[in-house]
Order: sequence, then structure tokens, then C-alpha cells
Amino acid sequence: MINPQLKGRVALITGANHGIGAATARAFAAQGAKVFIQYLCLPGQSPERDAPGQQEPREPGWGLYRARQARNADQVVAEIHASGGEAECWEADLADPVNIAVLFDRAEAAFGPVEVLVNNAAHCDHDTFLPPGSRRWNQTPDKHFGGTFPITADSHDRHFAINSRATALMMAEFARRHLARGAHWGRIISVSTDGAAGFPGEVSYGASKYALESYSRSAAKELGPYGITVNVVSPGPIQTGYISRALEKEVVPGIPLGRLGEPEDVADVIVFLASEQARWVTGQLIHVGGGHAV
Repeated sequence: MINPQLKGRVALITGANHGIGAATARAFAAQGAKVFIQYLCLPGQSPERDAPGQQEPREPGWGLYRARQARNADQVVAEIHASGGEAECWEADLADPVNIAVLFDRAEAAFGPVEVLVNNAAHCDHDTFLPPGSRRWNQTPDKHFGGTFPITADSHDRHFAINSRATALMMAEFARRHLARGAHWGRIISVSTDGAAGFPGEVSYGASKYALESYSRSAAKELGPYGITVNVVSPGPIQTGYISRALEKEVVPGIPLGRLGEPEDVADVIVFLASEQARWVTGQLIHVGGGHAV
């Protein structure tokens, strides 16, 4: 029997109102961890925020994904409570640096010092170096997503504010509190993408995730002497709602294991990296994509 020794540990998970974050929250709770969820409801088609009785799209695609982004985290918390677990949540925009310390304060008030940090919150829009009207990209919605637009200062800054700056500040705040209380055990896991090294059509998203990976490698070196491991999971195509049936047919042939990933596939690896079984693993990037990237 494998015992991950996570019972009673306090885990702070960002972006956990849907998708990989929600699956990760449930996975930690199933191991007896106390879970504090950060989330941010983004504009979209949501029964919670739009007209009464409005339903989310049934078919996967960009509309369903945006609808899920607009959810709050109440359902995830309720599911954890129904299973006998402990969870609380708070809505906060991590693009505002002031919210970083407040988020840790709220988690500590609910459950005690944070021992596991999962940096999952992300901003993702589609931008490109190509100008409008070019052969490959244009400003009208493309066949899979909501449109691809030329990179601007604003599109660059929005991605880096969440995907790299907020992650760096979260890790620094985690480390500061860890050292202040003289702790000797800690886990940080950040979620990247297997397109981080170069992501045509999503150039700012890929670049900001590459920065996240660099921050994480530096953190592993600096924080290891204090008992903190720092690792990165790099998901391949995960069906969080955005992959349409048409896109699935294009993507799956490039996945050796022959299917799209599910959020739980990534969540299980995140839990492993927080577990006692991964005590000698730090500074690593693990692809979780069925062989999509090797």
C-alpha cells in the first residue's frame, strides 16, 4: 500500500474552479489534505452570471471552455465537503500583487500554514507575430478557437502578469512564510504546457509559461536546502472543455496513447509530486500528455 502522507497537509491551489485545478483540489482532498482554492470568474457564458436558466454549451469547444472559466468554485468545495473532505475558496485576481499575501492569509486563517502550493491559474488568449489579413491568421474567429490576434503590449502583459509574475510572487511568499516559521517540509508544483518552448498562434501564453519553468528551476535550487521541493508538470492536450470534436480528430493521431488527456490525469501526477514518494524529486519538468511531447 502506498501512503502519500498528505493527510492533514494544507494545500493552496490556484485556478481551481474548473479543469485541472478542480481535479487537483478533489485529488488532494481524497488524500485527506485540507484544500484552499483560489479562483477568478472570467467573462463568459455562465448560468451563474448570465440570464436565469441559461445552460452551458453541451459540445466541447471554446464556448464551453469560456463558460467553465466563468464558474465560481462553490461546486468544487461542495463536492469535497460531500465526500467528507475540507475545502474553502476565495475569488481573487492574481494579476494584482496585493492579493498574493492576502490569499495566504486567508488560507492560513482557514486551515493553518500552507505546506503545498499548486500554481495552476493561467491566462490564455491567442496572439501571433503575424499582422491582420495574413495568410495564416486573421482577426475573425478561427475554426477551433475564438480568434487569433496580433501581439500587443496588453496581450503580452496580461499573460505574464498571471502565468509568470504571479507564480514567482506566490513561490516567494510561500518561501518567506516557510522560513519564518522554521518549517522543514514543503512542496511547490507549477503547471506549464508542452508548448512552452515555442507556441505559434499562442506566442505570449507559451513564452510566459517558459518563464514559469525557469522560475521553478531557480526555486528548486534556492529552496531545496529548506526542505522544499519544486517541480513542474507540463500537460499535453487535456480536455478541459476547449477541444472541439473536429480538433480532437486532428490532435489524437499525434498522441501515442491514443486519446485526449483528462484533468484527472494531470491531477494524479501533481499529487504524486507532493507525496512522500516524490521526496527525492525536485527541479524536474514532467510531461503529462500521453507521449504528445517526449
